[in-house]
Amino acid sequence: MTKYKIFSILIILTLWGCGNKPHNPEKVNALPPIFPDYVDVTIPAGIAPLNFAVVSDNGEVERVDVTVKGADGYKLHTNGKYAKFDIDKWHKLTEENKGKTLTLTVCAKIDGKWIQYGDFPINISNYPLDQWGLTYRRIAPGYEVYSKMGIYQRDLGNFEEFPIIENTMTDGQCYNCHTSNRTNPKDFVFHVRGEHGATMVSKDGNCTWLKASNDTLGGSMVYPYWHPSGRYCAFSTNQTRQGFHISGQKRLEVFDMSSDVLVYDTEKNEILLDSLLNTNAWSENTPSFSPDGKWLYFTTCLQQEYPLHHKDEKYNLCRISFDETSGRFGSQVDTIFNAVAMDKSVTWPRPSYDGKYILFTLSDYGYFSIWHKESDQWILDLTTGEARPIEEINSSEADSFHNWSDNSRWMVFTSRRQDGLYSHLYLTSINDNGRFSKPFLLPQLNPEQYYRQSLYSFNTPDFTKFKVELNSREAIDAVMSDERIPVKVK
Repeated sequence: MTKYKIFSILIILTLWGCGNKPHNPEKVNALPPIFPDYVDVTIPAGIAPLNFAVVSDNGEVERVDVTVKGADGYKLHTNGKYAKFDIDKWHKLTEENKGKTLTLTVCAKIDGKWIQYGDFPINISNYPLDQWGLTYRRIAPGYEVYSKMGIYQRDLGNFEEFPIIENTMTDGQCYNCHTSNRTNPKDFVFHVRGEHGATMVSKDGNCTWLKASNDTLGGSMVYPYWHPSGRYCAFSTNQTRQGFHISGQKRLEVFDMSSDVLVYDTEKNEILLDSLLNTNAWSENTPSFSPDGKWLYFTTCLQQEYPLHHKDEKYNLCRISFDETSGRFGSQVDTIFNAVAMDKSVTWPRPSYDGKYILFTLSDYGYFSIWHKESDQWILDLTTGEARPIEEINSSEADSFHNWSDNSRWMVFTSRRQDGLYSHLYLTSINDNGRFSKPFLLPQLNPEQYYRQSLYSFNTPDFTKFKVELNSREAIDAVMSDERIPVKVK
């Protein structure tokens, strides 16, 4: 190659490089239109980079240039089709700026013209998120056929996702209702719905496949919640039905012909029942234990004639005492939030692990809030007894299922705020005054491509301290074998 050709190539590369970097950009007095909206969010140090795209209705976004500046002046720079940050450098920047603010300068080349937007902050919390990742179910919205779905786990420090179990290996089974014990997956449970139904209970890696239902229970063991001791796990047993609207904005209703609450003793393989939790006139549902294990929270509503009076299905939040030594329940049920008096319905109670609060979802009726556009997140202060809507995180679309981090400083929840159709995962933190930070969408490597093209909804998310270890091959064989252990009823 001649010197002339080398020189020409260098000139071309230089001009190309200059054209893809901001040079005297036009400054506009506006925040950058980015997806996801990460403007002024609060995040934990060490989380995966908050990659984002610049979106425009006025032309093609050809290039994005972003500089992130820490409080001490350290800078992180990226230039490409979208803002894609180096993971190691991002982790270094966030770790060094705990309790401080990052400042982002965004430029975009739109139809050959560079624009510089106003700077915006990202706040790094002092509160750690000492969790390895998240577990969740990912499923294509549907009513009768499950398509591809499964339970997955995601490393919060990067973008790696791992299947725990998928239905493509087991003749299209439905996997749902999974949870670990206070984010510790040494105690882990999930439900298998369908022809090969089962309830899988894992303790210290030892899996027990329980018979999904029996005549005494009247339904499957679903909506689990572990007792902090790990010995017990609460379930509700539901005869679930679904109905479809022929007009209006709502598509589907999910309701129960009956439901009761029970506790499973993992040591004795025994179901603990109580007459106050198994009534004919009332439907008891969605149980959860208090962090000290002394109370069992649950929701209850007066049984209705379904589907005719499904809008009259309104749940209150109640509790009953529980003695872990004897496995006995108390003799009195207390109502701790009267949603019926508000002509509303409460569902998915989740106590914070520090004992200060209970999160729940409030909607007009029923308990399957993911299908209710009006459903919002609420919080009950257990010290004062006061409850309020969490206006700082709620949206005009369905905000539904939620769970706490182990230190009770972070919360994950599902929301359909992007398009009203698909549920995505959002994270937020709570401060010392009980106020939540602006929610942010779970980071992805290429978020616009991931979320705009995905046809899957996320639901039942939970934090996890470390990776769930489940031998998928053995689990698949166990599902298909139909070998199940019947449970005894005390």
